[in-house]
Amino acid sequence: MSTPFSPRLRRVQAQKNTAVCVGLDPVPARLPAPLRDGRLRTDAVRAFCTTIVEATAPYACAFKPNFAFFEALGPAGLTVLDQVLATIPDDCVVLGDAKRGDIGHSARFYAASLYEELGLDACTISPYLGRDSAMPFLEHEGTCTFVLTRTSNDGAADLQEACTCDGVPLYRHVARQVTDWAADASGEAGLVVGATAPEALDELRTLCPSLPFLIPGVGAQGGRPAAVMEAAATDEGPVLINSSRSILYASQGPDYAEAAAEAAQHLRDALNG
Repeated sequence: MSTPFSPRLRRVQAQKNTAVCVGLDPVPARLPAPLRDGRLRTDAVRAFCTTIVEATAPYACAFKPNFAFFEALGPAGLTVLDQVLATIPDDCVVLGDAKRGDIGHSARFYAASLYEELGLDACTISPYLGRDSAMPFLEHEGTCTFVLTRTSNDGAADLQEACTCDGVPLYRHVARQVTDWAADASGEAGLVVGATAPEALDELRTLCPSLPFLIPGVGAQGGRPAAVMEAAATDEGPVLINSSRSILYASQGPDYAEAAAEAAQHLRDALNG
C-alpha cells in the first residue's frame, strides 16, 4: 500500500458520501433468531457478519472487526475473521480493532500479523508502553494506527482524565506524543476519541487538527452524531464514526439484515445532515 491512508479514506468517503464505520462485534447469544438454529457458533458468526457487511456496505466507508469477539470463538475464530475480511468490498477500508500494546520486539510481530498477514488498512493500539511499542506499527507505509487517547467507556476518566502529565490531562499528553511519534514515520497515526466526551473531542481536534480520528460511542453509548461532526469533522483531519451494536442488533428477527442497513443509512444521513 503506497498511497497514504488519509487520502484513500477521504476518496472513499467522497465517493460514497459517508463517514460511517460499522463495527463487527458478533456476540453469539445476541445473534438473530434465524441464526440460533443449532448450527456451530463459528458458522453462525460467519453468516451473521458476512450478511451484515453485504447489507451495510452501501452506507459505510469502513468496517471495524473487533478481534476479541472472534478470538472468543477459539482457534477457529481467526479463520472466521479471515473469511469475513474477504467479503468486505474494496471500496471500504478495514480497521482491525485489536488494541495491541507490548514492548517493541513483540509489537513488531503484532504489527506484522495485522498489516502484512491480514492486510488491514488500520488498527488500534494502546499507548501505555510508550514510543517503542508504537513505532513498529507506524513503520507500515499506507496504514493508519489509531492510538487509544480519550475512550468512550465509563472508566476512561479513571486514568485518562484524572492523571496529569506536564500539567495537562493524560489524554492530551498522549495526543501530543502521538503527533511526535508520527512526524517521521512511514505510516500514519490517528487518535481514538469517544463521542461520549464531546468537550475532549473538541479540545483534541484543536490540538491535533490534521490527525485522523476514530470516534466510537455513537448509537448504543449515547454519542450524538451532530455534536460529533461539529467538534471533529474538519477539512484537515478525516473522521471515522463507528457504530456497532445499534447497527448489528437493530433486529432480532429474520429482517436483521434490512434493519441493519436501515440503521446504517440513518446514521449516515444524521452525520451528513
